Amino acid sequence: MKNIGIFYGSATGVTADIANRLAKALGVPAGDVHNVADTAPTALADYKLLVLGSSTHGSGDLEDDWYDFLDGASALDLKGHTVALFGTGDVGMADTFCDAIAKLHNALEHTGATFTGHYPADGYEFSHSEALLPDGLMMGLALDENNYPQFTDQRIAEWAQRIKKA
Repeated sequence: MKNIGIFYGSATGVTADIANRLAKALGVPAGDVHNVADTAPTALADYKLLVLGSSTHGSGDLEDDWYDFLDGASALDLKGHTVALFGTGDVGMADTFCDAIAKLHNALEHTGATFTGHYPADGYEFSHSEALLPDGLMMGLALDENNYPQFTDQRIAEWAQRIKKA
């Protein structure tokens, strides 16, 4: 089993860029970075640490390619695997900021995987997110490249260090 696999869905290229930046921060080879649009869900079983990311669209929806992928992934037994989530969003959509993170979590929480990578959303102003936990942390790394690109590099570096320890 390989150590880290990154899986993403990206309609505009922003989340794909973040996935590749995370790969660099985590030392993950390009061959272990997967667009879910052209990857079978069974590929998740090849990795110990699964880094999954999606942009949030519309009224808090996942990027479209995730839906078919998650249909297959949610049927897998992922006991012994760890999942870290990341998402891109826009605080201009203040009532659904990075909701895709929560949708990924909810779709996979019954698979037996262990989740890691909760991260603060400090500095972002939004009114609601399904990914916001009661302790003030997000279920994963939330990024806003539209309004706060200056936060991205530092957040990626810090989050990468956290999940490497998982």
